[in-house]
Amino acid sequence: MGDDMDKLRALEYFIAAADGASLSAAARHHGVSVAAVAKLVGALEMTLKIKLLERRAQGIVLTAAGSAYLESCRPLVAALTEADDVASGAMSRVRGTVVVGVQPVIAQECLTPALPRFLAAHPEVQLDVRYFMQPTEEQVRGVDVMLVVGWPKVDDFVQRRLGAVSYVVCAAPSYWAEHGVPRHPSELARHNCLCVRSAQTGAVMDLWRFQRGDEEVAVTARGTVVVDNVHRDLLRDLVVAGVGVGRILEWDTQYDARFAAGALVPALRDWVSPEVPPVTLLHPPSVRRVQRVRLFIDWVVQLFAEIEHQRHVPLGASGVPRWLTAKRPRASAVP
Repeated sequence: MGDDMDKLRALEYFIAAADGASLSAAARHHGVSVAAVAKLVGALEMTLKIKLLERRAQGIVLTAAGSAYLESCRPLVAALTEADDVASGAMSRVRGTVVVGVQPVIAQECLTPALPRFLAAHPEVQLDVRYFMQPTEEQVRGVDVMLVVGWPKVDDFVQRRLGAVSYVVCAAPSYWAEHGVPRHPSELARHNCLCVRSAQTGAVMDLWRFQRGDEEVAVTARGTVVVDNVHRDLLRDLVVAGVGVGRILEWDTQYDARFAAGALVPALRDWVSPEVPPVTLLHPPSVRRVQRVRLFIDWVVQLFAEIEHQRHVPLGASGVPRWLTAKRPRASAVP
């Protein structure tokens, strides 16, 4: 291969192509043509005298040699990039793209209100925000940082607990006026309770648990609507429209103006849910060496520290609920 700069550029293209499972993904990431990526990656393979990538119907995949080479060269390229930043004084003007996989509920309720601050402080950092629900092989490919509510099963990523989130039972004033406000969780059995389907297992989350002091109550929620986790906003809108009762994540009560305006009225506030899903940040170990990614990670950690600080009572995440591991179609079907 030619000079050292071509070698470094070829390594960067190779890493991006492997992460994005295509040469076109690498080209988009670096703002060059697909031909330019193919030329340098091909030259790298000729220099090494090994095949790094194979083309298949679903995209490109790493060969065994390519996988080993990627694992070895990725941290070196990241370290060299950071060293260049330090030498050029670019630490104060971090630039580049951070690919963020985030569940819609976190994007809507937490990131949207706060991101203008981050973007104003770091105008040369581009955020590539992608739909994300669970850390599957397809969804984590090429992603630097992931944010998830729940109990993700992962082995290959660094996990950092950012906080937790609980539920608030609420309905529209018109619904409560017609059907009555429950004074005890057991009274929910006669209400139209709208439910969410778990993104992790597909089970309907129809077992609503409540706790008050030493008293615990479990209610099987039944209603006319079940929505996938990604459509929580649809459920919330139906609750606002007076269709039924919903368990809304407490973030909504913080950021949704409809609570402040009285369009949604909470009930059973003296009860808490013993099932408290954590909020977790996930990332590959190597990306922490990349300045722009580290900057975003530190900002997200601070953001959730602020959210946690706003609570009057600290909220700790609970363990994994039994229904999540039981593989049943409904949480209420788990004994």
